[in-house]
Order: sequence, then C-alpha cells, then structure tokens
Amino acid sequence: MEFSIPPWVFALLLFLGMLMMLETGRRIAVRRRAKESESERGSLGIVEGAVFALFGLLMAFTFSGASTRFNEKRALIAEEVNTIETAYLRLHLLPHEAQTSLQELFRKYVDSRLETYRRLPNMQAAESEMAESKKLQREIWTQADVATRLPSAHPDAGKLLLPALNNMIDMATTRTMALQIHPPGIIYVLLFALGLICSALAGYRMAVGQHRSWLHILGFTVITVIIVYTILDIEYPRAGLIRLATSDQMLVKLREDMD
Repeated sequence: MEFSIPPWVFALLLFLGMLMMLETGRRIAVRRRAKESESERGSLGIVEGAVFALFGLLMAFTFSGASTRFNEKRALIAEEVNTIETAYLRLHLLPHEAQTSLQELFRKYVDSRLETYRRLPNMQAAESEMAESKKLQREIWTQADVATRLPSAHPDAGKLLLPALNNMIDMATTRTMALQIHPPGIIYVLLFALGLICSALAGYRMAVGQHRSWLHILGFTVITVIIVYTILDIEYPRAGLIRLATSDQMLVKLREDMD
C-alpha cells in the first residue's frame, strides 16, 4: 500500500526535473545550432517521435492499470459488506443465547475493519489492526462452530452459517492482498526518466526560436505532471487526494444497522 515517497513529492520532483531538462536541452541546441544542418535536424524528428510515443504509451497503460485496480478496490468493499451482512443475518439460525455474544463480536469486527482502513496509508499501523481483526475472526468461528452444534440450533445452521463465515474471512484476506498489488517500482522509475528525456528533447527542439515560450514550457510540464500525479493518486487511493471514503460508508452503514 505504501509508496516510497508521497505522490505530491514525486510530482514536484518531476516538475522541477522537467524544467531543468527543458533548459538543458535548449542550451545544448543553441551550442550545436551552427554545426547542425537542416537534414540532421529533420532526421532527429524520427527519434523524438519514437521517444514521445513510448512515453505516451507508458502513461496510458499505467493510467489504465491504476484505474482498473481502483475500481476493483471499490468492488471489493461492496463484496466484503455483503459477506459480513450475510453471515450476520444467518446468526438467527442459532439459539438466542448464542446470538447475543456473536452479534457483539461482529460489531467489534466491523469496527476493527473500519479502523484498519482509517489507518491507511500507514501500512504498519494498519497491519496491527489487521491482527486484531484476525483474532476476532477466530473467536467468531470458534463460537459459531460450537453454537451450530447446540440441540436448539436450526438443523441447517452449520451448513448455512459456517460457509458464510468462511466467505467473510476469505474476503478480508482478498482485500488485504488488493492493497499490495501495484506495478513494479521500475515502472515509475521509467515514467520519471522518460519524462526527463522527453523534456530534454522538447527543449532541444524549442531552441529554434529566439526566445523561450513559457506557454509551451509550462503547458508541457504542468499537463505531464498532473497526469502522472493522477496516476499515482489512483494507484494509491488512500495516500493522496483521491479517497475511498465514499465506498467505506457502506461499512459504516452496516455497522449502524447492527446496533
């Protein structure tokens, strides 16, 4: 879940780096202008086009992957709410004296799950709460297993309740794994490096004019940085401006319905 540096720091470093490389590329071009023929300048366009195309493809695929994983995380929240609610409702198959204790454990479990996601993106703090959730899972399973064997329990209590509890526990593990599924770090290194290389090439090409075009310089750098920041924000939705708080409200609503 944790990104090595905050997304805004990554974006700021990229912005400053691109400005520096634009200026560097421009100065190199000014020095070489007298030695460079028109045919040489024309042939450079092929290389520039290829590098810019590669940069665009990398951003497109990274954005697409981040968006897909973001939607999957939102869907998993709904699935976890459904599995918890199903298991909670099936507690009515148990004797009344067993229901009270298990219902209280379910309330603590939902509170623990909510606290886990509130602590993100601090993965270390979240993992300590995950350990508490696992402890509650074991208690719920142990008590439910005993309760389904009681003479006054519904004949099919074990067949219906225990699989529902199993699904609830499995979904918690699935959501934990989803927090850790991200592209390899080398992808972001490439994104950063290609951004700098493209800036140097753009600065080299912009040296044809006598004066710097700040409109083009800022337009290119700002748009690129905004896109890269958005990719990181979507990939790590609890670390930046983009949040899953709206989807988490489903868990909050479920907890309120348990009172």
